[in-house]
Amino acid sequence: MANIKSAKKRIEIIDRQTLENKSYKSKIATYIKKYKTAVDNKESENASKLLSETFSLIDSAVSKGILQKATANRKKARLSSYSSNK
Repeated sequence: MANIKSAKKRIEIIDRQTLENKSYKSKIATYIKKYKTAVDNKESENASKLLSETFSLIDSAVSKGILQKATANRKKARLSSYSSNK
């Protein structure tokens, strides 16, 4: 455990940011699951809407530094190919 006041503050900030990042990643995972469910149930209108929303979330995660660009590109590519495989 840190003894210096500024180090203690940084630990608190890091813990808070970690929770926010986990929450955001969980939100992305939820949207991915919703999209896959919509594709499986052949709800094409809902699926296309969810796909664009999911892409938007993934892109904003990259800009916020939550996801790396390559990870985001991989997730988007897999989502795009998911609909064509069904």
